[in-house]
Amino acid sequence: MQKIKALVTGSSGGLGSVIAMQLAKDGYEVWVHANSQLQKAEQLVEKIKQEGGCAYAICFDLTDVAAMEENIATLLKTGAIQVLVNNAGIHDDAVMAGMSHEQWQRVIDVSLNGFFNVTQPLLLPMIRTRWGRVINLASVAGVIGNRGQANYAAAKAGLIGASKTLALELASRQITVNVVAPGVIAGEMADSSFPQERIKKMVPMQRAGTPQEVADLVSFLASEKSSYITGQVISINGGII
Repeated sequence: MQKIKALVTGSSGGLGSVIAMQLAKDGYEVWVHANSQLQKAEQLVEKIKQEGGCAYAICFDLTDVAAMEENIATLLKTGAIQVLVNNAGIHDDAVMAGMSHEQWQRVIDVSLNGFFNVTQPLLLPMIRTRWGRVINLASVAGVIGNRGQANYAAAKAGLIGASKTLALELASRQITVNVVAPGVIAGEMADSSFPQERIKKMVPMQRAGTPQEVADLVSFLASEKSSYITGQVISINGGII
């Protein structure tokens, strides 16, 4: 029986790599995407294979439409992508009064336009299968805002709005579209930005979440168990309201 194909963007490191590992454990054929560092994607693929999973590496810039078209064609050669996890995103922080046009544009280009660039060409093939899961990684910043992240919050809030609309458009084809909105998740970015004492004050559960906890939620949303859940923003943030 052919495995369901899953693409996880930005999965060559950090949170995305844990999501890719979990989906491989769940039995999907996982395509590990890197924006520029193909070697990291290939290393993760090797790790997945060593643990008995099925994975392939692919590398393209989400903001380069021409490169996208070529790589999407490669992805679709062996069938539709039916589980799409839009995890790729960047941040470039500054208070808005001191934010440059370049900072604004770059974050929007990767975190919001990149979502459109990769998702749109995968939709018709997915629709033809009459089953699919689109899972978009937003952020608590896109739900409640965050000082110094107007660009990132705008991109993630835009992602939420697009996801709700896409959920309405695809529901009749048994394709669900949901948003996972993490709060402070342990990792390189959180460790450098959020000292433990600050986390205790910010987060009611008084700790950072783990990448595996996010991956477990994505795993559920990709499964048949979530078949009646669509158009939702599911926060995973330890109680931040």
